[in-house]
Amino acid sequence: MSFIQLNNLTKYFHDSSNPAVTALNLDIQKGEIISLLGPSGCGKTTTLRMIAGFEHPNKGEIHIDGKEVFSETHSLPPEKRGIGMVFQDYALFPHMTILKNVMFGLNKWSARQKKQRAKEVLELVGLEGYEKRYPTQLSGGQQQRVALARALAPNPHVVLMDEPFSNLDAGLREKMRFDVTNILRKANTTAIIVTHDQKDAFAVSDRVVVMKDGVIQQIAAPKEMYRCPKNCFVAQFVGKTNLLTGRMDDDLMNIHTHIGKVTLPEQWQERLETVKLSIRPEGCHLTDQGAFCGEVVRVTYGGEYQELYVRLHNEPNLSKEPMLIYAPIDQDVEIGTIVTFDIKPELVALVE
Repeated sequence: MSFIQLNNLTKYFHDSSNPAVTALNLDIQKGEIISLLGPSGCGKTTTLRMIAGFEHPNKGEIHIDGKEVFSETHSLPPEKRGIGMVFQDYALFPHMTILKNVMFGLNKWSARQKKQRAKEVLELVGLEGYEKRYPTQLSGGQQQRVALARALAPNPHVVLMDEPFSNLDAGLREKMRFDVTNILRKANTTAIIVTHDQKDAFAVSDRVVVMKDGVIQQIAAPKEMYRCPKNCFVAQFVGKTNLLTGRMDDDLMNIHTHIGKVTLPEQWQERLETVKLSIRPEGCHLTDQGAFCGEVVRVTYGGEYQELYVRLHNEPNLSKEPMLIYAPIDQDVEIGTIVTFDIKPELVALVE
């Protein structure tokens, strides 16, 4: 049995005829880290707030560790659900020391137990020795770890984190992805993280749940989702891609498109007349004798690679988007350069 079960969750807000979340079903295992990923307004934060008990669903059920915490006839208050919450702005009390911030939620513990437990979780998050400092004396990353320590202190069933990395600069953000994941693994804590950033979701999660307009689009491990997106929305939201329409060959592996023949990684299950393909930019490999040929019309430097926008010679329709290809940063490519490339089947996916 799953540790957390969300069954048919549906939420309407008073000022809208369209649901913010529609018939959402999700099973989460104990110790699993899940990310809810999607654009603003997709329902991910509403879902998190329903789990926490801050919003009441109009329909559905929520079970945590075998206990029903919400149904249409029953709802446990937030403080009785066994949930630790890390807010986007960390919500630390500026007038309290770090130790007292972490002890704050331990209401039913003795003074001695509170202090001992607070020191344990501060050590877990790498902040031993910071007990007497105040939040304003800490960096953004340190404040985030205090907020996580406070959430972990009562030994919750699950930790919920709302956009935990959004207030951090790029360098610190990368470090905190590793730190937060490491802390959650050490504590063997089940966690649900809300984010709009694909890199955040992929870096910390066992599985990613992509949402759009209140509906789950796909649930998968990061690698599987990137290589095999279910539909066009997922393909574009979890990284850059080239979307092509084509006709499937009788061999169920080759697709005839306006740029030429593209091969799938494996034979499809059934014959489809018209199909859509997602081709990742790194799946287009520059080579001297490639099957595809075109002119570079734009070059963007991405630091780790160059983004080449290539207008193929066999593509007469200038209204179509040029192909996006990633090239090594040390390769000398300019606008107007003629390049040839092949497409790796393993980074081609058939999408809805």
